[in-house]
Amino acid sequence: MSQVSLCNVTKIYPNGTEAVSRLNLGVESREFMVLVGPSGCGKTTVLRMIAGLEDITEGKIYIGKYLVNNMPARDRDVAMVFQNYALYPYMSVYENMAFGLKLRSYPVPEIEKRVMEAAQILEIERILHRRPYELSGGERQRVAVGRAIVRKPLVFLFDEPLSNLDATLRTQMRTELHRLHARLRTTMIYVTHDQLEAMTLGNRIAVMNNGTILQTGAPMDIYKKPANRFVAGFIGSPPMNFLDGKIIKKGERLYFNEGLFELRVPDNSRQQLSGYINKEIILGIRPEDIYDRISISEAAPENIIRAFLEVVEPMGVETHLYLKTRESRFIAKVPSSQKPGSNQDMELVFDMSKANFFDKDTQKTIV
Repeated sequence: MSQVSLCNVTKIYPNGTEAVSRLNLGVESREFMVLVGPSGCGKTTVLRMIAGLEDITEGKIYIGKYLVNNMPARDRDVAMVFQNYALYPYMSVYENMAFGLKLRSYPVPEIEKRVMEAAQILEIERILHRRPYELSGGERQRVAVGRAIVRKPLVFLFDEPLSNLDATLRTQMRTELHRLHARLRTTMIYVTHDQLEAMTLGNRIAVMNNGTILQTGAPMDIYKKPANRFVAGFIGSPPMNFLDGKIIKKGERLYFNEGLFELRVPDNSRQQLSGYINKEIILGIRPEDIYDRISISEAAPENIIRAFLEVVEPMGVETHLYLKTRESRFIAKVPSSQKPGSNQDMELVFDMSKANFFDKDTQKTIV
């Protein structure tokens, strides 16, 4: 079994910097888990502690049923693919892929069999004789993955392996990593700062910041129901809009009051927000949940606002509209068939059934 468990793991460097703080994470056997967060949040440190390349200060790490805190990296049966690929420059592709097996004294026929199997999986048979400096970025990335595959480890660890590739290659390699996981059926833990990679690759994702995990779950669950404002703003492109205001009551209904406009709170959210009447609160809404009034045949009047359109940004299949009111700025994402001109007022419809509300002080999601 190739489960990975981290229990209250902490990493404090000699200078007193706490890179990881009492982190708990469970990765199931054969799962593709993605750790995502901004640079410096501790995600690569977590990966290196699992690999045995960093000592832990406190806590326990299990791979399968074994406690590996004091186990050397070479004995943990994990393979790591680094951001810079870490290929030996004067070895051929074949020699790079075979090197780890030679160190472990594998028989030559077994080494050749494993290298050729990995090369076929990654479609790099034709470049086995070349050296790294003769390869493109995408080919180097495949070789680094191939070097990990030949070891047939319990767990694969990926440290931002696509960050040095251009946009087209990144898209292609995401697809290839999907296929690789489906074919190998091995546990994979993948670190990235790119939320698009996280959303498209992971069976589950863990969002990190300041050395802690803020939320773990299926990508779309986190997208639709973020645990707090940070997660809501980090996951999604363009990011979620945040508007400051307060909850007011009119008769039996609750409204979000921004200062210039009001939006009706859905009935199924009234109970959770009843304790926030006349208190400051944050409304969060995704750009795709704000519509051009002209495109909606029927819309509740209390969910329509007027805003000034500053910038129109065509993105191909969709268009991003950058809007402002007196108090707020926000982005709407509309189909490319809608082509409003910039520098004009327009009416927008907010789909309040998709809205999130966040506590102003704790930043946690209320509903």
